[in-house]
Amino acid sequence: MVRRIASQVHKQAARLMRANYIKNEPVWFQAVLEHPPLPLPPRAPPVREDCRLQSSRKMRKPKTEPLPIFYLEDKVRRQFFRDHPFEAFRPVSIVEGREVEDEHPVRGTSWTRLAQRGLNPSPEDAVHFAVNLHNHHKMALSIAYTRAVAEFRSLRAGHEFANTFARMEAEAYGTVFPSEIDRTFEKENAVYQSADRKVELDRGALLARKRWKAILDVNNGMGDFDRGQQYTRNWKQGVRPTYLPVDELAVASEAGKPVQSIEQDHAAASLAFAKILASP
Repeated sequence: MVRRIASQVHKQAARLMRANYIKNEPVWFQAVLEHPPLPLPPRAPPVREDCRLQSSRKMRKPKTEPLPIFYLEDKVRRQFFRDHPFEAFRPVSIVEGREVEDEHPVRGTSWTRLAQRGLNPSPEDAVHFAVNLHNHHKMALSIAYTRAVAEFRSLRAGHEFANTFARMEAEAYGTVFPSEIDRTFEKENAVYQSADRKVELDRGALLARKRWKAILDVNNGMGDFDRGQQYTRNWKQGVRPTYLPVDELAVASEAGKPVQSIEQDHAAASLAFAKILASP
């Protein structure tokens, strides 16, 4: 008898009983009919030669990309800056504080006009206002965007007119507003002056570190260098040099004491000190 797969045994037995090849029903036949075996998985198709070449190549791993994140504000913001490209050139502070700023109290159904958040709105205010009209006032997004842009332009124009007339009034009273070029030159000069000041401070610190170094003026009171001949001649003649500090001369001159007596006192002190050193 041909060997069968487990899922086909009861089928083959049923065919054999219909053909009276098996006279008596097997004991296991009803149990197998009530609880048939699990079907086998389908067989893989035969590998073709052209597919074998393709399968030899390295298969790329499927990319596990996250689902796209969509916010309605992003769509409105993209359209707003497409209509107002120069708003992107306005300086905006992106410095974050230690705490998250609380949401503005004017929001939801109570926010019906853009001016409720200030007379000089930012592009973000206009974007949030359009989304707020769409979500809380049941407006179509196109109508809400048109209304938000209209109020934004009106408030921005009023702010520009107020600044212009305030400037004209200040100039009429004598105020001079420097241009951007003048401000740039002032900043440049301040940088140059700070650099010069730093050089002076560095030079002063260098001189302070060298405060004990002798700084002599070779052209003041000094003749030609005689290689010590005059000093040797005085030594042979017995002339003893006397070194009198400048401050003692000044004190003596202020006190009215003659300078010669001070020199004699110094000479006597030097001679006594030399005798003490020469004595055993």
